Amino acid sequence: MKINYEFVKREIAGEYFLIPIGEAAKVFDGIIAINELGAFIFDCLPECADAQAVTDRILERYETDRATALADVLAFFDALREAGIIVE
Repeated sequence: MKINYEFVKREIAGEYFLIPIGEAAKVFDGIIAINELGAFIFDCLPECADAQAVTDRILERYETDRATALADVLAFFDALREAGIIVE
């Protein structure tokens, strides 16, 4: 999985956003609001090779079960792919 580094995460007034920069700003109209878990997952991406690795990180930090964490990771990955933020 490869991250499109033309999207940056920013925290503004306690809220998290993915904001396009560079060429992405010309193509992608708007910003993407994400929750705390989405921000955590996004921060894990450079170091984690796949959804299982991100899920393991979630389980280390949050009180949840593996199935729920994995489902959240996969849903977030789908949204990131659709927006062009990650590619395989």
